[in-house]
Amino acid sequence: MADEVTVQKARFSDRVRIRSILGRPDGGAGLAGQKVRISGWVKTGREQGKGAFAFLEVNDGSCPANLQVMVDASVSDLSKLVATGTCVTVDGCLKIPPEGKGTKQKVELSVVEVVDVGTVDTATYPIPKTKLTLERLREFPHLRSRTNSISAIARIRHALAIATHTFFDEEGFLYIQTPIITTSDCEGAGEMFQVTTLISHTEKLERDLIENPPPTEADVEAARLIVKARGEAVAHLKSAKASKETITASVAELNEAKASLSRTEERSKLKPGLPKLDGKIDYTQDFFGRQAFLTVSGQLQVETYACGLSDVYTFGPTFRAENSHTSRHLAEFWMVEPELAFADLEDDMNCAEAYVRYMCKWLLEKRYDDMELMAGVSIG
Repeated sequence: MADEVTVQKARFSDRVRIRSILGRPDGGAGLAGQKVRISGWVKTGREQGKGAFAFLEVNDGSCPANLQVMVDASVSDLSKLVATGTCVTVDGCLKIPPEGKGTKQKVELSVVEVVDVGTVDTATYPIPKTKLTLERLREFPHLRSRTNSISAIARIRHALAIATHTFFDEEGFLYIQTPIITTSDCEGAGEMFQVTTLISHTEKLERDLIENPPPTEADVEAARLIVKARGEAVAHLKSAKASKETITASVAELNEAKASLSRTEERSKLKPGLPKLDGKIDYTQDFFGRQAFLTVSGQLQVETYACGLSDVYTFGPTFRAENSHTSRHLAEFWMVEPELAFADLEDDMNCAEAYVRYMCKWLLEKRYDDMELMAGVSIG
């Protein structure tokens, strides 16, 4: 007797990912009869049968496909479920849709209990059922992952990152985490984003100088006179052979006056603006004691590791402050940089070709549905 097919639950929750249902070779048909809990966001919803039941297209981000969910009016208030963007958690039973129903899916979920509902204001929810331009989507960055294109891109990028580490690990390379903040300009050909705390410190100082103006020269001179007077008082007490306790107290007053003078002189030197030395910005007062930048490449650092570990690679964010605001120039992107010791140009070319082939194969095996979606992309 064949083993009963069971649905795969998420390890750290009670829910079943929609990809675990619809991503099967049979489209989930083999799971018919299974009781599952799914959670996600309503892409579209509609009441039918004069409000007797509703169909919801629910997506949880695990795959581009939506799971069709049928809810009877006796189970829940349908008006709270059908709005696009509504967040739901439901328990139900998977079943084969009736023939001729019009759905392309091999399985749908018949709800027996609505566990939780996160409603939306339909008047203000910005993600429509129809297409949405990328420029319009920029206004709602917290919701863009709910669109077809951005969610597909996120899953594809995830797959490429995992594939990158898997490829180099299988080929015996070591992953080196090179610094994001650096004092070196690797390529020397482009502008770099500077990392500094001087500006924030300067702004804080300027606010402080407005609220508490620095001492004037007269204030400094007055503090000096106090020190002089306290010093003369100590000298007088010593010459008069005053008691030890009296002299000690007078010396303490002198030391306090000197400390106050030091603070007054130091604060009187404070000036608004960036600190300067010989007419240039004094970076010795910066956080790192020198100029620092966001990296344009991890190449310099990873090359040094190649000279001790042989085959290594780095994979991380890089930043370019190019003054070109076009779709062809990115201020931030992730870059893969392998370094091979004891290798020639032919070896480098073979490595690059094998890597690209591996990436393509990985995507077609792991994320074919997302690649198919991007081939005919719609933003909504």
